[in-house]
Amino acid sequence: MQKQKFTLLNPAKREFRRKRNYLTGQGFTLIELLVVITIIGLLATIVLVSLNSAQKKARDATRLADIQQIRKALRFYYQEHGSYPISGSCGASVPNGGWCNSIQSFQNGHWIRNGTTNLSEFLQRDPVDPKGSPLSFPNSGAYYYFANGYGGSGQWYMLVFRLENPPHLIEKQDGVTAPNGHYFHYGNGTNGIITIGASAGWQ
Repeated sequence: MQKQKFTLLNPAKREFRRKRNYLTGQGFTLIELLVVITIIGLLATIVLVSLNSAQKKARDATRLADIQQIRKALRFYYQEHGSYPISGSCGASVPNGGWCNSIQSFQNGHWIRNGTTNLSEFLQRDPVDPKGSPLSFPNSGAYYYFANGYGGSGQWYMLVFRLENPPHLIEKQDGVTAPNGHYFHYGNGTNGIITIGASAGWQ
């Protein structure tokens, strides 16, 4: 009777077979890995969208607070001087030379100004749009100020800005009427473009 012969595997081959058996018997299949990767991708997308939405809401909250601060300073300026700063001598070209905007007109911390006259008595620094994207009136990019002509230069004003996350209740309340009766309203009530201001010292 012949004896059976056994071939001993060297340690390296035994380890290779052990790992192969583990991967095929207990590891993830290719389909399972693809499913996991897809789920991770979807979760990452949801997180990014939520983060982007939160950032837009935060910037809009800043814009509303900025405009409130500017309007308060303008009210104090009117009470002190009997008029609002007349726009048109502040170096702006967007939307035209009759306006001031928070990018082109910004000088020494102020952009609402008539030449060198500004709101420095009541504001240490004029707020600017938190995003500061390229100028595109009235779509985005800056805050805009106008207080010239239409029956009373310096006796009325309007501020125009845009929210990133409309709709907002303020859209139902905006719009400005100049002393001569001309009505300004650059938004459509749903696109986030806000026109707000005062006439003859009223705010």
